[in-house]
Amino acid sequence: MNVIDVLRYAFSAIKLRKLRAALTTLGVIIGIMAIVALLAISQGLQTTISDQLNQGLSANSLIVIPSIDDSDNEGGGFGVSFGGVDSSGFRLYVNQTSEVESLSPNITSALAIIQRSGRIVSESENLNRSITIYGVDYATYSQTYSSFEAEYGTVPFNPRNDTIVVGSRVSDPRSNGTQFVFPGDDVALLWLNATVLPPVYENYTARVSGVLGTVGGFSIGVGPSDTGVYIPLSTAQSFFDTDSCDMMIVTLTNSDNATITEVSDLIKDYYGGQVAVISPEAIQSVLTSVFSTIQLFLVGIAAISLLVAGISIMNIMIVSLIERTREIGILKALGMKSRTVLMIFLAESVIIGLMGAIMGILGGWGLANVTAMVLASGILGGGGNFTITPMLSPTVVFGALIFGVGVSVIFALYPAWRASKLKPVDALRHE
Repeated sequence: MNVIDVLRYAFSAIKLRKLRAALTTLGVIIGIMAIVALLAISQGLQTTISDQLNQGLSANSLIVIPSIDDSDNEGGGFGVSFGGVDSSGFRLYVNQTSEVESLSPNITSALAIIQRSGRIVSESENLNRSITIYGVDYATYSQTYSSFEAEYGTVPFNPRNDTIVVGSRVSDPRSNGTQFVFPGDDVALLWLNATVLPPVYENYTARVSGVLGTVGGFSIGVGPSDTGVYIPLSTAQSFFDTDSCDMMIVTLTNSDNATITEVSDLIKDYYGGQVAVISPEAIQSVLTSVFSTIQLFLVGIAAISLLVAGISIMNIMIVSLIERTREIGILKALGMKSRTVLMIFLAESVIIGLMGAIMGILGGWGLANVTAMVLASGILGGGGNFTITPMLSPTVVFGALIFGVGVSVIFALYPAWRASKLKPVDALRHE
C-alpha cells in the first residue's frame, strides 16, 4: 500500500469509531487550546506593556534613583528602590538638578520628581479616591514626555501654587464617559503624614487646570499616568515638607549606547556610587527576560494536559488494537506487511493529532480574545481600561501543530508496534 492508501484506510477506520475518535481528539484540542490561549495572551500583554513603557520612558532618558545596599545580595534585578531613600539613608535633592545638568554637554535637562500616595476629594462631585501625587516641573516634564498634554483645559508652564493637572481616570474613574473632575473645579488633596504620631492627613485645596488624555493601563511611576495627580514641584516640597526627591529623569541629546554609558558613569561618579542609573533598554531587557520565563512556565503547565491526552491516546489505541486483532490477522493473512500495519496505526494518530491541533489553535485564539474582552470590560475589577490585544505568531501556530501531532505519534508508537508484531495465526484465533 502506498501512503495515500494508508491514509485513506486510517481515515476510514477513524470514521467507523467516531465517538472514540472524538473523545481522543478532544484531549489534544484542550491541550493545544490551553497553550495557544496562554501564549497569545502573554505575548499580547508583553506588547501592551512594552508600548506603555515606550510612552512612559523616552529612549534618550535615564532614571536616577538611590540604590539599595545589596552587598549581601548576589542576586539579579535592578538593585534599586523607588522610595527615594536607600538603606544607608542616602537621598536625592531637588536642588541638585542644575548640578547634574552641568555634568555633560550630552545632558539637556534633569527633572526631579516627588511622589506620594494620597487621595483626591470633591464633595460637590461625590468623588473620593486613591491617587498618586507627583510633584514635577510642568514645563520640563512636558518636554520630556509628549503624553503630558491636556485633553481638557491646559497644562500651565507658569502655574500657581494651587494649580493641578489630573490623569484621565481621576476625571473619569470608570472610563465610561462619566466625568467627576473638570478644569476649573476645586478639589482637596490629602496625604497621610506618618512622620508625626499619631499620623495625620495633610490637605490643601487645589484647582484643576487640565485633564490629561488617556495614556494607558500600565505605569511604572515615571511617565504620565492615568491615575496620577500632578502638582507644581515647589508646592510638593511644601506640602510634603521635604527637599528630597524620589527620582530624577535625565534627558540626553541622543539615545546612542555610548552616550548613555558615558552619562551614566558620570552621574554614578558624581554621587559616589550611591545611585542607580536605569536606561529604558535595561527595563525592556528585564521585561523580555521575565516574560520569556513566564511563557515557558505557562507552556509547561499547559503541556500537562497534552501529556494526559497522550496517555489517553495510548489507552484508546490499545483498546482499539484488541478489538481489531482479528481484522489485523485477516489483513496479514492476505499479505499485508507488518510495516504497513505500523503505518496505518501511526497514520491514525497523525490524523487525530492534526485535527486536534487545528481545532485547538482556533479554539485557543477564540478563548484568548474572549479573555481579553472580559478583562477590558471590567467584570473582574479594575474598572476596565485593561486592554490586551492577543497575538498569535506563526511560531506559535507551527509549534502547536508540531506539538499536537508529535504527542499523538509518540504515544501511539507502542500500540502501533504491538499491532505490527501480531502473528496472523494468533490474530485469526482471537475472539
